[in-house]
Amino acid sequence: MKNKNLVGLLLSSSLFVLGFFIHGNIALYFNLSGLLIVCGGTLTASLVSFKFSQITIVFKVLMSAYRSPIKKETEIVNILIDLSIRSRAEGILSLQRQENETSILFLRRALGCLVDGYQIEQIRDILNTEMYFFKMRREDSERMVRSIADYFPAFGIIGSVVGLITMLGGIGDTSVILRAIPIALTSTLYGLIFSNFFFLPFASVIKERTNQELLLQKIILEGVIAINSEMNSVILKTKLESFLTPSDRIGNLVSYAKIRERFNIEKRE
Repeated sequence: MKNKNLVGLLLSSSLFVLGFFIHGNIALYFNLSGLLIVCGGTLTASLVSFKFSQITIVFKVLMSAYRSPIKKETEIVNILIDLSIRSRAEGILSLQRQENETSILFLRRALGCLVDGYQIEQIRDILNTEMYFFKMRREDSERMVRSIADYFPAFGIIGSVVGLITMLGGIGDTSVILRAIPIALTSTLYGLIFSNFFFLPFASVIKERTNQELLLQKIILEGVIAINSEMNSVILKTKLESFLTPSDRIGNLVSYAKIRERFNIEKRE
């Protein structure tokens, strides 16, 4: 996570917690029974709905999204341009060295197809298939997290119902009613907080990370195919910069003077 994001997260979280302190004792918002009903019920529903191995994969995806930095599009473009220059100067088999060194699995696979002499259509088909199933797996992870996020409010309501039943059963006994009220109210609170403060944002992180990685994979796909077809490095640079935002593009725009000269446009006074 970037430093600016971390600072923003700490500040916004502090404001959120401060709202609980302003008008009351923070201990009033803690109730073990309500917490056990919400967390235990959600965990049970998750284990019934999904295999433990699937939940483990989702955990690893989230850890990777927060802890492993992703390369920027400009870095991938620069790598591919460098590979293009090397392949034209030293031959396509010189890329074997880069295949073994790079940390990007998709780029390594693409370079592996390249050095093994696959045809362009074969490379495109293999990499498109990998991109498709990568997207499918990530969408499954996102769907699981959103499903878990939906379980929390439901079990929060269940906790509230348990508290209400206890209150009705203790009519006439003030001590029973006072013990049941926190369960009824805090269970709904816990369900909403866990769902909206944690798991829905987790699902958004997975979706955003997936979109970023798919963009990088698309850049790699087009770059490797261009290298295989021995496209000129300058043309390759211009093509790959189409994936970048205007502020990230490396080269300068062609001046108006050159445009007028190329198309024989007379300068107006």
